[in-house]
Amino acid sequence: MLGNYLPILLFIGVGILVGLIPLALGRLLAPHHPDAAKLSPYECGFEAFEDTRTKFDVRYYLVAILFIVFDLEITFLFPWAVALRQIGRPGFLAMALFLGILVVGFVYEWMKGALEWE
Repeated sequence: MLGNYLPILLFIGVGILVGLIPLALGRLLAPHHPDAAKLSPYECGFEAFEDTRTKFDVRYYLVAILFIVFDLEITFLFPWAVALRQIGRPGFLAMALFLGILVVGFVYEWMKGALEWE
């Protein structure tokens, strides 16, 4: 019974070793010479000038939503197009519904002005 699980345990063990060995080698062989520049907080190459809890402009979030809309569209359209003959009309209608939802998100972005750059 346990023999059936031996390949799985071996695979998990090798995976853990492949992850831990580079970490250990990096820790042992890397130079450790921290200075003030290395230990300073990094924010786009200059010192932080505001509190980290400041509110961002809503356009940052709108650009993120826009990226997700197009990323999801491409991610699901390619396999759908490859398997269109096998999935038939129900698959076509499901993708039409999905694209309709994405169009609603795109129109929302357009109305909020996320596509206009200053």
